[in-house]
Amino acid sequence: MGAVDFENFVHELASVSGQAILPFFRTALGVEDKSRGAAFDPVTAADRAAEQAMRALIRRTFPSHGVRGEEFPDDGTDADYVWVLDPIDGTKSFICGLPAWGTLIGLCHNGQPVYGMMHQPFIRERFYGDGATARYRGPAGERRLSVRACAALEEAVMLTTSPLLMSEENRARYVEVEKRVRLPRYGGDCYAYCMVAAGHVDLVIETNLNDFDILPLIPIIEGAGGIVTNWEGGSDLAGGRVVVAGDRRVHEAALKVLAAG
Repeated sequence: MGAVDFENFVHELASVSGQAILPFFRTALGVEDKSRGAAFDPVTAADRAAEQAMRALIRRTFPSHGVRGEEFPDDGTDADYVWVLDPIDGTKSFICGLPAWGTLIGLCHNGQPVYGMMHQPFIRERFYGDGATARYRGPAGERRLSVRACAALEEAVMLTTSPLLMSEENRARYVEVEKRVRLPRYGGDCYAYCMVAAGHVDLVIETNLNDFDILPLIPIIEGAGGIVTNWEGGSDLAGGRVVVAGDRRVHEAALKVLAAG
């Protein structure tokens, strides 16, 4: 089966996850710190409820598929098809009552991401794609997603969640890019990548990403015409350092600055 065969099911996963999450948003919910003394890494009952709901639906519908998620142990990740789930990407924004978070749902076939969705149930927005095309569905209607042209770093709008999340060495290299762009902004988590796909942002540079933070977004970005690589320009994202751009000229320029820094 191709990725398009799973489209309706991915929308169903998004709906059940949203139903699990929304009763918790902007309430006095408890927050647990998963970091064990390192940088604050929050998790809530909403994260766990949403992932449980999605896992249960996957098990019922596709029992031979594997699942990798943020909040629970891997299950059958040697299968041909593996679902990659981040129930709330942007939990820090979630616990602050800010809507800059979303549920990430990805499908990998033989290790390659072939379908992805970012769902924001509070705003009722969905960004989804299969690597060849990408679409938006929300209060503004439904449309195809497409990146915008940007010829140089000096014309680029760039997002990152926070330079404070980077190591000292990585932050120094990132700052060299930030000095050159027209407008740097912080925050956004998964929304930053969707704004590249939607043609509102030109560049995202991040570090310390897990696979469930980025794999579901790759088919959306690439389906809209964007580029996703590591800081060296390769496809191996296991190190967590990611450069995403809508225009290859900006992508290449950012890589050169990161390498020189």
